Amino acid sequence: MADTKTLGKDTTTDRRSEGSGVRGRTTIADNVVAAIAGIAIRETEGVHSIGRGASKALGAVTGRMPGSAGSSAVGRAVKVEVGEKQAAIDVDIKVEYGTTIHELADLIRTNVTEAVETMTGLEVVEINIVVFDVHIPGDDDDDDSDDEGGSRSGGGSPRVR
Repeated sequence: MADTKTLGKDTTTDRRSEGSGVRGRTTIADNVVAAIAGIAIRETEGVHSIGRGASKALGAVTGRMPGSAGSSAVGRAVKVEVGEKQAAIDVDIKVEYGTTIHELADLIRTNVTEAVETMTGLEVVEINIVVFDVHIPGDDDDDDSDDEGGSRSGGGSPRVR
């Protein structure tokens, strides 16, 4: 059984084994959950890149540094809200042209949920995905369009259904 408590931006998990009392405390920082989610997203076929603008550029730079997997930059591109026992995740992605976006979104949700729940014990209750662009092979103009077209948490009523 795992009890989790929020301590600022960290999650603390107390592990108890039957009859032995508390054996210790494990603290999982939000950026760890974001990194786990980001890696699971990057490993999903059809995702070209994660994040927009500065976080994407930082990821490209740190990903080229020796000994760096760029996970800290991924953590900046993936936003995580951690509660006592649950986590919600927001991410902006650029997809490869020809990818079926709704199937990709389902696959991302499955991969991220499995990775985060397995590694942290937190229940993933929501994964919001904003697809902000499509990568066209051979299009070397990878300039970032930072239009803020999508809204994650509704401000107002939607125009379309």
